[in-house]
Amino acid sequence: MKILVLGGAGLQGKAVLHDLSRSPQVKELVCADTNLDPLSTFAKFLDMNKIRLQPLDVRDEKRLVSLMKDRFDVVIDVLPVSYMGEVAEAALKAKVHVVNTMYGYQMPKGVHEKAIEKGIILMPESGLDPGIDLILSGYGVSQIDEVYELHSYCGGIPEPKAIDNPLKYKISWTWHGVLSFYKAPARIMREGQIIDIPEKEIHAAKWIETIDFPEVGPLEMIPNGDALVVADHLGLSKTLRSASRCTMRWPGHSDLWKKLVDLNFLSDEPVKGLPFEITPCQFMVKHLEPQLQYKEGERDIVAMRVIIAGKKSGKGMRITYDLVDMRDLETGLFAMNRTVGYTASIVAQLIASGEIKGKGVLTPLRDIPYGRFLEEIDKRGISIKEKIETE
Repeated sequence: MKILVLGGAGLQGKAVLHDLSRSPQVKELVCADTNLDPLSTFAKFLDMNKIRLQPLDVRDEKRLVSLMKDRFDVVIDVLPVSYMGEVAEAALKAKVHVVNTMYGYQMPKGVHEKAIEKGIILMPESGLDPGIDLILSGYGVSQIDEVYELHSYCGGIPEPKAIDNPLKYKISWTWHGVLSFYKAPARIMREGQIIDIPEKEIHAAKWIETIDFPEVGPLEMIPNGDALVVADHLGLSKTLRSASRCTMRWPGHSDLWKKLVDLNFLSDEPVKGLPFEITPCQFMVKHLEPQLQYKEGERDIVAMRVIIAGKKSGKGMRITYDLVDMRDLETGLFAMNRTVGYTASIVAQLIASGEIKGKGVLTPLRDIPYGRFLEEIDKRGISIKEKIETE
C-alpha cells in the first residue's frame, strides 16, 4: 500500500503516521504539510524508512493534484475542515480515494455524483465522533429487528489530576472547533416527540443529565447536534421513540458555560467601542487556548457510550457499547489523537485492500465492515466493550 497523509505533522496526523508506519501492509508513506518541524521530535516513534516528508500548501491546487497523482492507493486528509473542499476537488482530478474525519454534510455539493463518475471513494466521518460512534450505531442497529432507542455520548476530558481550571477541561482537539459546537442548536427525541434545543439553551440545567461512566466516574451530558440525522440514515424513522446525542464533560462544566453564554461570550458580533474589530468568541479562542493546554505527563480521557434498544425476534434487547482510552505518555499521543487517527488509518487500509468497496461519498454507518473494524481497533489497544441485555 502507498498512502498520502495531508496534515500529517498535526495532532491527529501524527497518530495516523504512527499507525500506518507500523502496518506491514503499508510499504510507502508520504507526509505532506506546510510545517513539518513538529515531526522532528516524534520521528523516533515512526518507521522513517517508509516515510517521505513533503512540504505542501494545499491551496496550491496544481501541486496538490500533481502529488495526489503519484499512484497512491488512498489519501488521508486530517487538515482543518476549511480545506475539505479543495482536497475533494483535487481527489476528483487525480482519481484517488480519500478518507477524512469531518462530517459528510461538510462535503461540497454535487461531489457524490462526481466521485461516482470518477470511480473513487470519498469516506468522511472516519474519526472518533464522527466515526467510531457511527460504526457502533450501524453495527448495533444491524443486530436488532425494530429499534426504539438510539443514543450516542462522547467526550474528551482531562484525567482528574490534570484538572486545574474552572472549566475542568483541556484541549486535545481544536478549541475553535469545540466552541463552534457550543454555539450550535441540538435536536433530540423523547417519547416520540422531536425537541429542538436552541444554541443558547444546550447548557441549561433542564437538558443536562448525569451518567456514571465505568472506569471514569460521574459525567454530565450536554446535547450536541442533531440526534435524528443518524436515525434517518439508518431508516429508523417509523419505529424510533427516543434519541439523543451528547458531549460528556466533568460535572460543573455546563453550569459555568451557561453563565458565559448568557453574557454573550460566544457571540460572533464585534464588540462595540474598541479601536479594533474582535468578537467575544474570537477573544475566547485566543484568550483561553493557551490556558487550556495539557502539561507534560498529564493525560486526557476519551469516553464513549452508544446505546441501541428495541426488539429482536419479538423480545426486548438493549445493546450498550463502552469505550475508554487514555493518553499514551510514551509517545505523547492523546487519547483523542489515537481514537481519531487510528480510525482513519484503519479505514484507509480497508479501502486500499478492497475490503471497503463502492463509489461516491460513503458512510461508516453502512459501508465499513463492522466486525473487521472492531477487530483492528482492538489490536491497537483501544477496547470497546459490548453489553447485551434481553428480556
